[in-house]
Amino acid sequence: MTTIDNKLQQVRARIAQACAAAGRDPASVALLAVSKTFGAEAVVQAAAAGQRAFGENYIQEGVDKIAAVGRAFVPALQWHCIGPIQSNKTRLVAEHFDWVQTVDRLKTAVRLSAQRPDHLPPLQICIQVNIDGGPTKSGVVPADTLALVRAVARLPRLRVRGLMSIPDHAPDFEAQRAIYQSAKALFDQIAALGEPGLEDFDTLSMGMTADLEAAIHAGSTLVRVGTGIFGDRTNPVP
Repeated sequence: MTTIDNKLQQVRARIAQACAAAGRDPASVALLAVSKTFGAEAVVQAAAAGQRAFGENYIQEGVDKIAAVGRAFVPALQWHCIGPIQSNKTRLVAEHFDWVQTVDRLKTAVRLSAQRPDHLPPLQICIQVNIDGGPTKSGVVPADTLALVRAVARLPRLRVRGLMSIPDHAPDFEAQRAIYQSAKALFDQIAALGEPGLEDFDTLSMGMTADLEAAIHAGSTLVRVGTGIFGDRTNPVP
């Protein structure tokens, strides 16, 4: 059993324990393995241990890794872009990734829509929300989120799946949960509208290695875990 296999089991156990404490079904929380700065061999090890969804922050690195891993696994691996997207990188994202979790402006969504190849399924989109107003964080402000969700939902070759948030560090469990509960309230408000184009609005991506328990208690449906699976990043990509 590899170290990655062991760590995956530990993270899955943490998710199950957090779900039990919150009175939730563990199947209601998906795990995204954040493989940025780790090579294709690390992805292969995690995939061999049953992990299927992977997140990449750096677009070119992610595209290279997708090509290196190929289609060796059944079911196929699912690739999420979880980093910032510059205008000159939207085509790479549209052509290679399955999900994009960092859409926070209509301009980016319009380019992804236009550049998504017709032969591929719709690109699955999460709108990134700056839920706590952190000055260093990307994301649309909560008050403008519904308008952006509606606008993106009207674009072809995209499917709006939910919200994503990366709040600033909070000092303890209760503070973490309170921030995430704000994101859950916004998510529920939008989901309850039942508007056309939002039939698949089912994903609330929040929580990482350090605070996944608080995120799950608040209602996260997808946690993004990197160091908890792959270890410390000793040679980050600039």
